[in-house]
Order: sequence, then structure tokens, then C-alpha cells
Amino acid sequence: MSAEGAAGLVVVDKGGGMTSHDVVGKVRRLAGTRKVGHAGTLDPMATGVLLLGVNRATRLLGHLMLTEKAYEAVVRLGAATSTDDAEGEVTTTASASHLTDEQVRAALTGFVGDIEQVPSSVSAVKVEGRRAYARVRAGEAVELAARPVTVHAIEVSDIAREGDFVDVAVSVRCSSGTYVRALARDVGLALGVGGHLTALRRTAVGPFTLADARTLEELAGEFSMLSMTEVATRCFPTYPVDDPGERDVRVGRKLRAQLGAPGPVAVLSPSGEFLALYEQRDAVAAPVAVFCG
Repeated sequence: MSAEGAAGLVVVDKGGGMTSHDVVGKVRRLAGTRKVGHAGTLDPMATGVLLLGVNRATRLLGHLMLTEKAYEAVVRLGAATSTDDAEGEVTTTASASHLTDEQVRAALTGFVGDIEQVPSSVSAVKVEGRRAYARVRAGEAVELAARPVTVHAIEVSDIAREGDFVDVAVSVRCSSGTYVRALARDVGLALGVGGHLTALRRTAVGPFTLADARTLEELAGEFSMLSMTEVATRCFPTYPVDDPGERDVRVGRKLRAQLGAPGPVAVLSPSGEFLALYEQRDAVAAPVAVFCG
């Protein structure tokens, strides 16, 4: 299938060693359009769910409520690195062999809930208009301020020991803006041995999971997208309109309607097609963004 002219969401299972921009470039070629953008980024080391909008769906990306993400990760205790992951240089080491499983689990539990987290210095956070990682790679010292994030759950699936190191496999559910690399760093600090991330796989972004995702190789064989209607109905409350209402929505008119939620709400045509996002303003519903022609 060619996506030329079509609009939708591509859920990519990103491979390791690629930047998010690399993935955008490949999807542009597969879709036959320059209008491709991504929601959030994944480090080159990381694999898993990356969301890309194609054509009109690029406008929808900014409205999606992608406030929760899920990851599978491996934290190595016993060494800290310059990037908080395995791609950086080791900065400190300390044997973690004395740590018990109970101590490791207790330390991780201490980071569940609403916490203040300092992002990794090589993160995509902007500092005076430039990405932190670009400043670090240019040789600048970067200090980022702590920011509030929420870690909903950390579940330990395995604890393995290798010499002075302890490798902890975890599943993490967290708010958008949480850095799992920073969690690895901070758990290592809390235990006094240092820590960094050796593997990271994103398993979900909002309601989109690995079950929706396709590798670039699979997409090259058969290109597929989630329709804008499917995306909108997964991410927003919905409000159906009748034929006169559809005509009003198509030209961006306000509606005399109670949407049943503050908004954004996905407004659907009588046939179920996604038309627009509206929000409640007192007695009327007003357009936030119209996606139909």
C-alpha cells in the first residue's frame, strides 16, 4: 500500500542503532510523502514503539494524550557512565556484589510515585534553544534542573549477578517526560554503587503498544497505517453529529451541543468518520482543530 495522499499513524517497532530522525526518513520513502513527523523520540540504543504521523495526521500528533509510557529495561548496578547508559564512558565503578535482592527491590520501590528527576545530560531537553545532548557533544558542561515526573510502577522480573555487577531487569510504567536512564543512574546513586542502563525497549505509548507496531522491514514489505478515525477514537472521547452538524463541523462552525467532556473530543460523522477535535465552551462546542476537507 502507498500512503501518498493518505493520512494516518504509523506505529514503528524501532530497531537499535537508529535515531528517530532516521526512522522518519525511511517512512517518508515508504509512504511517498515528505509530510511525516514523530511524537517523542527514542535514543539510538533504545528499541520499541515510536509513533509517526503521515500527511494530515502530523497535525493530530500534537493533540494526542500520550501521557503514559511503558518500558522494559536492564539496569546495571556497579558502574556509572557519562550518558547514564551503555554508550557512554564509565566514570565510576564500585562493587555491587554485596547487595541483596531485597536491597535492590527496596531501592527501586523508593522511586515509585511522584518524584523530582534531573534528566540525563545527554537528553533531548532544550537548554537556551539547543538540545542538551548537542551541548554535551560540543564539550559543554550541562546542568539540568529537576522536574516533576510520575513513576506509576516498577516491577522486577530478574536479578542476575556477574562479578562485581548486578543486572536488574525491570518493567516501568511512567509519565511522559520520565527518563529511564536517569532512574538507572539514581537507583545506583541511592545504593552507593553507581548505575546505568544497558537495554531499553519501549512497549507502549499511551494506548499504542507493540501489538500495533511493525518493524521497518515489515513496513517495507506491506506498508500499513492506523486510520485517523481509529487513532482519534482510541485517544479521545467521541461525539457523533448528524448531517447538518457534519456540514457545520466541516467549515469549523461552533455547535450548540454538550459534548459530555471538556475536550478535546473527537467529533464523528454519521458514518463514524473522524472530522475534528472540539472542546466545550459553556453552551457551545468550539473547534480545536478540523481534520476533514
